[in-house]
Amino acid sequence: MVEVTLNRTAGELLARRCVELGTEDASGVVIRALGLLDLAQRTRRQGERLVFVNERGDESEVAW
Repeated sequence: MVEVTLNRTAGELLARRCVELGTEDASGVVIRALGLLDLAQRTRRQGERLVFVNERGDESEVAW
């Protein structure tokens, strides 16, 4: 187990994500976020693009 100290802003963001996901498992939310960050960094290192596409087809580039 690792203990992490969060500032107020990070704590509020984490709490909001937990509410939106309907979970009290904050560590699970952090793990998911770190997984996405890892994917974005790996994609960028490989010179590829990582893009989120919403239901309307709007794209948001995450890594390039």
